[in-house]
Amino acid sequence: MLMRTDPFRELDRLTRQLFGTAARPAAMPMDAYESDGTFTIHFDLPGIDPDTIDLNVEQNMLTVRAERGSPEVKEREMVVAERPCGTFSRQVFLGDTLQLDKIEASYDAGVLTVRIPVAEAAKPHKIEIGHAEQKQLAS
Repeated sequence: MLMRTDPFRELDRLTRQLFGTAARPAAMPMDAYESDGTFTIHFDLPGIDPDTIDLNVEQNMLTVRAERGSPEVKEREMVVAERPCGTFSRQVFLGDTLQLDKIEASYDAGVLTVRIPVAEAAKPHKIEIGHAEQKQLAS
């Protein structure tokens, strides 16, 4: 149902090692699971204004974009700056077994939750096994 890929992860790691900084904002962590006929994905987006979240699906690619600006404080002297700011983006390849036209999303307590129903044809179903009657030979 889900294929995980992030082609820039290794490049970012090498850049951070060489220059001691992040090349782009940190990835948005996620959990994904299937339960009761629904595929659910949770994205961690702490401190994100819900109005900056953009969720799109095209073909079988789900794209999540969100933005967190830096705090607006005049005349500041930054002592520690560990919280990433900027635009966050994550793409998830979805399988053909999901009903992409019925995606629902909600945002609560810094977590974006995306729910996608599994197509009825893709759900497991029990197959009945017929019993063949044995014909008795008359002697």
